[in-house]
Amino acid sequence: MELNNIRGITFAPFANKGVLSKKDAYKSLEALKERTNANFVMLVPCGLMETAQSEIIRYDTEATMSDMELISIIRYAKKLGLNVGLKPTINCKNGIYRAYVSFFDTEVPNEPCWRNWFQSYTEFQLHYAEIAKNEGVDMFVCGSEMVMAETREDDWKRLIKQLRRAYNGILTYNTDKYQEDHVSWWGELDAICSSGYYPIDTWEKELDRIEAVVKKYDLPFFFAEVGCMSSSGSSTLPHDWSIRSATNVKEQERWYEAMFFACSRRDWVKGQVLWCWSATPYALKKAAVDWGYDIMGKPAENCVNRYFSK
Repeated sequence: MELNNIRGITFAPFANKGVLSKKDAYKSLEALKERTNANFVMLVPCGLMETAQSEIIRYDTEATMSDMELISIIRYAKKLGLNVGLKPTINCKNGIYRAYVSFFDTEVPNEPCWRNWFQSYTEFQLHYAEIAKNEGVDMFVCGSEMVMAETREDDWKRLIKQLRRAYNGILTYNTDKYQEDHVSWWGELDAICSSGYYPIDTWEKELDRIEAVVKKYDLPFFFAEVGCMSSSGSSTLPHDWSIRSATNVKEQERWYEAMFFACSRRDWVKGQVLWCWSATPYALKKAAVDWGYDIMGKPAENCVNRYFSK
C-alpha cells in the first residue's frame, strides 16, 4: 500500500464481542465499499481501562471484539479489495476521554505510574501488531488521541522500536485535533496523522498550521479520523459527539464539502479516514432522521462518493 490517495472509512469502531461475527456486519462492509468507493478501512479494537489513572488495559472483555472476529473481518475486507488499517485504541470505562490518561512524572510509592501503564499499553499494542503482521494488514496505528501521554517521548520511542520488530508494514500514530505540532517523535514513524474534527470555517487556517509540521518532518500526512454529525451546530463543533440538536443532514453535507475542497488544494494531504460506518447501520429510510456521524443514505454520502471517485 502506498501512502497516497487514502479513501478510507473507520468500520465498526469499538465493536463489542459478537458484533463482527454477525452477517449484518459483512453486509455492511460490502455496502461501505459499494456506496462510497472507499479503498481503505480502519478497524479499531478497544482496550478498556477502569479510569484515566488505571495502570491495566484489558482487551479480553465483552467490550472488545474477539481475535477471530477481527481476523475474519480483516480477511473479508481484503477479499473485497480494501486496504486495511488496525488502530488498537483505549477507552475509559468511567467515560473519561482517553486524552486525559496521565500519571505523576516522578514515580510516587503506592501510586499508579507511567512505567506500569506503558508496560500494559505495550502488551496491548503488540498483541494486535502480531495479528496485523500475520494477516498482512497494510497499516498499524499505535494509538489515538493520547494527548497527555504524548509528552512521554522516550516511552513512545521504546514502544515504536518493539512494534517495528513485531510488524513490518506502515506504522503511524493518530494524534488529536490541534495537536499535530505538539508531538515530538513523529520522526520515528512512517507518516503523520491526526483527527481532523475542525470547524467548517477554519480549514484553511488549520491546514496552514499542519503544513508546517509536515514540512519539518518530511513525512506523508493524512487524517486518520475526520467527520461531522448530522446535527444542527455540529459543523462548528464536529468533535462534540454529545450534541443532541435537531437532525440536519444538509449541514453535515456542507461540512464534508468544505473539508474535501480544502484538502484537495493541498497535495501533501494524502487522504482521509472518515468517522464512521456502523456494523449494524440504521435502515436507509431512517437516514434522514439520524443525527450521528454515519453517512449512509445521507446527502454526505453522495459527497463522499464523488470525492472518493476522483
